[in-house]
Amino acid sequence: MNSFTPQSNYSYDEIIECGKGNLFGPGNAQLPAPPMLMFDRITQVNKEGGLHGKGEIIAELDIKPNLWFFECHFLGDPVMPGCLGLDALWQMLGFYLGWLGYPGKGRALGVGEIKFVEEIKPDKQLIQYKVNIKKSMSKKGFSIGYGDGQIIHQDKIIYHANDLKVGLFNE
Repeated sequence: MNSFTPQSNYSYDEIIECGKGNLFGPGNAQLPAPPMLMFDRITQVNKEGGLHGKGEIIAELDIKPNLWFFECHFLGDPVMPGCLGLDALWQMLGFYLGWLGYPGKGRALGVGEIKFVEEIKPDKQLIQYKVNIKKSMSKKGFSIGYGDGQIIHQDKIIYHANDLKVGLFNE
């Protein structure tokens, strides 16, 4: 077992360490490395908050016109691919499971319903991601987390992703 001590927030440098496998220990939950890491900081993580009272994790992404996906999606009409926002929510749910101390490597397992209300274009400046935990548990050989996610711009929910599901698996 590693010597991880949970914090209530994480800087960019700390989440980069998670991507290197240095936060939760070898063989445990890791965030992807840039450019697939889809947030710049985790501003809040807790076990009791959120809409369901079972925990929440909140992160932010600084929107800059030179982000890699704006250059290729779509030419002359830059927009963040919706799948990258969804991936950010899965990344956060996997991080949450590691933060709880559950062992194993993370994998996205599914989502129930997704709704895009507004696009993320280069002028947004800042978006917030929020995952409200519905359930998390660990059994022999695997752990699983369920949650509802939102992407928020200027206090307006612009993406909904209900019934997110992520697992951590011991090899």
